[in-house]
Parts: sequence; structure tokens; C-alpha cells
Amino acid sequence: MSAAEVNFDGLIGPNHNYGGLSDGNLASANNAGDISNPREAALQGLEKMRLLLRAGLAQGVLPPLPRPNFDLLVSAGFGGSDRQIIEQAAAQAPRLLKVAYSASSMWTANAATVSPCADTEDGRLHLTAANLSTMLHRSVEHPDTTASLQAIFSDDRYFAVHAALPMHSDFADEGAANHVRLCAEHGAPGVELFVYGRDAGESVAGFPARQTRLAAESVARGHGLTPAQAVFARQSRAAINAGAFHNDVVCVGAADTLFFHEAAFEDTAGTIAALSAAAEGLFELKPVMVPAAEVPLEDAIRSYLFNSQLLVFPGESRLVLVAPSEAQDTTSTREYCERLVSSNGPIGRVEYVDVRQSMRNGGGPACLRLRVVMTDAERAACHQGVLMTEEKIDALQAVVRKTYRDQLAPGDLADPALADECRLARESLLRVLDLEELA
Repeated sequence: MSAAEVNFDGLIGPNHNYGGLSDGNLASANNAGDISNPREAALQGLEKMRLLLRAGLAQGVLPPLPRPNFDLLVSAGFGGSDRQIIEQAAAQAPRLLKVAYSASSMWTANAATVSPCADTEDGRLHLTAANLSTMLHRSVEHPDTTASLQAIFSDDRYFAVHAALPMHSDFADEGAANHVRLCAEHGAPGVELFVYGRDAGESVAGFPARQTRLAAESVARGHGLTPAQAVFARQSRAAINAGAFHNDVVCVGAADTLFFHEAAFEDTAGTIAALSAAAEGLFELKPVMVPAAEVPLEDAIRSYLFNSQLLVFPGESRLVLVAPSEAQDTTSTREYCERLVSSNGPIGRVEYVDVRQSMRNGGGPACLRLRVVMTDAERAACHQGVLMTEEKIDALQAVVRKTYRDQLAPGDLADPALADECRLARESLLRVLDLEELA
């Protein structure tokens, strides 16, 4: 079956700020309270999309969610006009106001888990919105995320959009950030790797283990995957406590290649053996393990080497790693990448991109995108307004330049005018994407 991977990037919103709300995300914690640049952040993300579009790849976008989240503030007991709600929250619950203004939906790797039609029992493309229940600021995303996914993937002949799992710690689900699909080619049946940090009901010390095995198994069942197609592996506790709050901070895969750090999994040999067994008859797995002796775990996390996009570029026989510029700035990761591409392994080139505004909040190129493998018929059936062209990127950038602030300081969240700016900017973006129904 002919199919291609469409990367749906999160369009960074005008509320991009460094709230420091994410326990276990070292970049988020280290930059908490700093002045952010929403305009630069959104332009950087759109330029990354343009780079991939010009390389011949299909590129989509998901709109920013409505912020501030007034439903959350009203649920917390604040009332009156929008201005009054903001003023009350700023005076009485400033941290909750930061939660309401969280920009974390920009990282669409956490929006959902996706299984293409080649893998599913009913032959449809399945998407399950992630409940993100571990962190308050993320747990409020899934209703609006589900609405976005339903608007884009509305044709139930081709798509099945599932609501988030129950909002309980046993069902904690972080979406595609803990999921990798491997295959011979995009349209062929594949193997789906689900990575979890704890079992349901299990208590672990240190940073939160955000994904449970029960959640991963529930998503796999809901998508109609056969047991032979789904592999469940435990992320190493050492990686989580070092700051790898999602598996995609220490592992990324594409096509038949799994690129991962030596410390990514609790049982590396068992994980590779299980993937190889599941791939038998479909493709030969190509594992590329980065030794800690060459790239210390701390460098891998600081540089986000593995939070890169690993892509099949048209006309290139080897995979391309689209990495954050921080991986080029870090000596161990830069030198490793030089050795990697000079070898005859499956990764033939590294392309460095500037997404520093996102990186300072804890998200690299891979965080910013949700991978959706689609057939030609599925691409034709999805909402066309979110599929990028050069002209559409130009139009979105024009809105960003006109409506986004150049700087956003923590104290600005208390300004009721910011809420109006965010609403008007989002409405303008939705018009470009022909998604006014989400306003």
C-alpha cells in the first residue's frame, strides 16, 4: 500500500512562556521565569516546517489551543468577566494562572498516539488523544486536542479518533512521545513500540514516570493492533531520573531503524530481541545504540540529540536526522554525529535546526511534531486547510508577526489585555487554516 508520513507540527501560540510547570523536565525548570519570545518561537517552528516541505516531505499543522484556559479558572471558583477572572487569579492563585496560560500543547508529540491503517484491524487510521494526567497544566489539554483532531480527521470511513483514556494515574498516557512505529516502508504493516515508565498502581521514587503500561496496552487494544505487532518496553529509571521525562528524549525510530541511548531501556537486550521477533517476516530491524562512553546520558538530555526527527528524505538512500542546534553545540553529540554519518550505517546525514525557544522550555524537533502515516485517500479525506504549502506558511508567519508579542515576561500573564491578544491571534490563525469552527 502506498503511504507517506505527514508530520503535524504544533503551531506555537502567542502565550509561549517559561512557566516551569513540568516536574522532571530540566530545561523547563532551569528556565522558569525567564522572558520568552512568542513571535520568534512560532517563526522558528514554521521555518522548520518549511525546511521539511522543501525537502519534499508532507507537512501538516495543529493549531494552538485556546489560552488562557478559562474553563480551568472558572472551575477553580473564579467568576465574572474575563478581565475579572484574570485579575482574581493573578492575585489569589498566580500558579494556577500560569497553568491556564501553559503553552505546552505546542508539543504535538504528546497530542495523541497514532496507528496507520496498515496496522489496524479495521483498516482505518486510529488516533487516541493523550490524557496527560500526570501534570496539571497538561491534563487540561485533551478536550481541545480531541476537538482539533475530530475537525481534521472527521471522515469516519478513514479515521477513528478516540477520546482520552480515563483521568486516573493508572491510565496515565503521554501520547506519541512514548511510541515508535517501525516498518519496511510507511505503507507496509509495521511494529509499534510502546514505552512505559511504571505499571498501574506502582509507586516510584524520583521524577514522575508519566506513562503506564496499562495505558499503552489500552491504546493498542483500542487501535486494533494484533499482539504480534505491539511491543511493550520499560524505560530505564536512570533515564527518567536524569531528566528523560519521555522516551523520545532518549530514543527515536523511523522505517527499520531504532536510534537510542544505551540507558534508554531497563532491558535493552530484551527490548531489541522483542522488536526483532515482531519484525520477523516484515523487515530486518536496524538498532543503532549510542554508548554512554561516547555520549554521556547528561549530554544526550541537555542537547536533545534523540529528540530529533528521523526521516526518510526523498532521493536519499539513508535516513536523515533533523536535530536541534544544541546537539551541534555540544561536543560529545556533535562528534558522535560526525562518526555516525561517516559510517555506512542507516543514518546518512544530520541537519541541524534552530528551535531554541522551544528547547528552552523542554521540547526539541521531535516534541513539536505528531507523525501520521497516511495513504493518498486519507490525505484527500482529511481537512485540507492544515496541510502546509509555502504560501500557507507565509500566511501564518504574517499573522504571527502582526499579532504575537516580541517578549512575554511572567508578570505579563496578569495583564487582561494578553488574554484578548491570544484570542484574536488564534482566531486569525484559524482563519488561515479554515478551522473557524474551533474558535
